[in-house]
Amino acid sequence: MSQSPGNPAFRAARLERGWHSQSDVATAYTAHAALLGEDAGVDVRQVRRWESSKPGWPNRQARRILQSMFSLALEELGFTPPQSRRDEATTSPEEDRVHRRLLLRGVLGAAPALTLGGGPDRLAAAVANARRFGDPGLVDHLRTALDGIARADSSTGPRHVLPAAMELLAVIDTLARDAPTPVRRELLGVGARAAEFTAWLHRDAGSPAHVTVFFHDRAAEWAILTGDGSMHAYVLLRKAQATDRHDPARMLDLAQAAARGPWTLPPRARAEALQQEARALALTGAPADAVNRTLDDAHHALDQAGSPEPASCTGPLCAGYTLDRLMAQSAISHREAGQPARAVDLLQQHLARGVFAPRDRAFFTAHLAGALAAAGEPDQAASTGLTALRLAATPGFGQALGELRRTAAQLRPHARRPAVRELRQALTTLTA
Repeated sequence: MSQSPGNPAFRAARLERGWHSQSDVATAYTAHAALLGEDAGVDVRQVRRWESSKPGWPNRQARRILQSMFSLALEELGFTPPQSRRDEATTSPEEDRVHRRLLLRGVLGAAPALTLGGGPDRLAAAVANARRFGDPGLVDHLRTALDGIARADSSTGPRHVLPAAMELLAVIDTLARDAPTPVRRELLGVGARAAEFTAWLHRDAGSPAHVTVFFHDRAAEWAILTGDGSMHAYVLLRKAQATDRHDPARMLDLAQAAARGPWTLPPRARAEALQQEARALALTGAPADAVNRTLDDAHHALDQAGSPEPASCTGPLCAGYTLDRLMAQSAISHREAGQPARAVDLLQQHLARGVFAPRDRAFFTAHLAGALAAAGEPDQAASTGLTALRLAATPGFGQALGELRRTAAQLRPHARRPAVRELRQALTTLTA
């Protein structure tokens, strides 16, 4: 008996998008639902049904989410609408307007920290009436909202602000679909920044890697569509920073593409990309002089910059990147290169004198703990780790906590020492 061919169109479409398993599709479905302001999900059994020879016709909510996921008509995914429901195959313009109004009210209601000027009524009216898309203040309100979310994240942590970031991104995505070309380009420009920031939040919150990749890819797509080569390069830098240290070849490829590709990064952003390249070189086992030369290039790039500006999601890229931050990141490169004593010296010096946001201070303090452990100072490493834990635990700064777990593993041979035992117990309690 021959095997049923199933729904090859659906399977081919999801494989083209890097979703290699039906579980990947279910996870992506949840992420796209959130992007659209929907609280929805599917299990592997439902995905299997869609890939079968009788996939059925999805309900209205599922149709909207699937179309967002694949950017294809449902018929191109192998679905056939029932004759009796052809009138439901698409939503009416009025339904779309209502949905957009709900999205806007949702993001403003879910994120009280946002300062969007005229408030939900003003923005809802802008969506409901296409002629209002020409209002130049609309994009400014969205920029202000994004910066507000970013400021909240720096102190309260990613999980607190992720819902607002996701809904803001959904608002931008929805507005851009109907906006005239000049406004659409501005919206997508803000959207690229919002998507990159959302990827960052997901990574720090501990989301699966492919969720972070999805939002990075969205940011890169929108940067390309708007012709913003610098933003595209910046997304490559952020992808390099999000790459697991056990995949240094990919990290190096991404960092080099960001720093040396066919675009011009602002000096501060180029300095950060070069230091990321140095870290990747250290992880690949490159000679110390190659790492040091690349760090020298990073310092030279930073020397070309003007005065630093306050960090902002919507301002100049890496505007707040300072010498203290470069030196702290350079210390990480030296740690990866097997020079923990040098890393300890740099981190202690620049953490003492530099001004860092709470997340950054937690992250670099966690690296200091790891460098101390590698340098043979288990008690000092553990006490420094506890300091980092106090900074990172309540807001849930995931990258700092990840480094602390790495340090705790390094300290396993000293587990009977009181300070080490305290750190390991604190991490165990936090995880539980």
